[in-house]
Amino acid sequence: MTELPEFVRGLPKAELHVHIEGTLEPELMFQLAGRNEIELPFATVADARAAYQFTDLQSFLDIYYQGAAVLQTEMDFADLMGAYLDRAITDGVKRAEIFFDPQAHTGRGVSFDRFMTGFGAAQRDREGKIDSALILCFLRHLSEDAAFETLNQAEPYLEQILAVGLDSTEVGHPPEKFARVFKRARDMGLHAVAHAGEEGPPEYIWSTLDVLGAERIDHGVRAIEDAELVKRLVEEQVPLTVCPHSNLKLRVVDRLEDHPILQMLDLGLKVSINSDDPAYFGGYVGDNFVSIANALSASEEALRALATNSLDSTL
Repeated sequence: MTELPEFVRGLPKAELHVHIEGTLEPELMFQLAGRNEIELPFATVADARAAYQFTDLQSFLDIYYQGAAVLQTEMDFADLMGAYLDRAITDGVKRAEIFFDPQAHTGRGVSFDRFMTGFGAAQRDREGKIDSALILCFLRHLSEDAAFETLNQAEPYLEQILAVGLDSTEVGHPPEKFARVFKRARDMGLHAVAHAGEEGPPEYIWSTLDVLGAERIDHGVRAIEDAELVKRLVEEQVPLTVCPHSNLKLRVVDRLEDHPILQMLDLGLKVSINSDDPAYFGGYVGDNFVSIANALSASEEALRALATNSLDSTL
């Protein structure tokens, strides 16, 4: 293979599974904390990075929400979005469909207008360099009533929002919990995607498709445990947005050498590579491509197929 990082950067690709709050690098976290006079639980950037060792999804989320507290002003959200988009452009990303978590901000008194205006300003500044869109995620550990409230707050900003999604703690919060709010979102003309089959069982993927009407499954690595589910996903070419570094960091796999993504590709599943929460999991989308190529001895053909799948999986 040619020089791998260069080859990966040269692959036109989409990123379909990235949480904007999860792109908050420690350096920016400290910068924003200083700007907003917020005291962090870490003394230095190095201390923050050292804390990014997780045993499961919840241990990550505890730090994730703590970090988001530094995001206060319109400028903060613009700086966050701008930093991610600049990195994505460098990685050869042509289209980014980006998750954001309104409830992580409104729950601490930050208005919808503040983050939507900030995000939009950064996106407009990079028009012509990268095409980007926003996906509003409901936090699944909160109630469906809280999700409805969030959807109501989002109505004035629907022109900026492509879809709704579902993230946060998967186990114990089945898709059925959010059936009504997803129906309303779809009736409002929004697309639907949802996290499923990361820590949760394959049954959650079935429900995400049939109950939530999701057009794309975020993660979905546990689908391979259910042959009938694999058959359906292949027949319907349902996109699965897989995040290798995330799966390693959150102990979904013990080693990248054990990751099933190439097996999933060989089965005919429409899988793509994404970064999830790159500031916390040690790598952006290009880094994930390189790691998978090295760990699994992936061919150029396989990497091209993964990149093509991402472009074919946009909403």
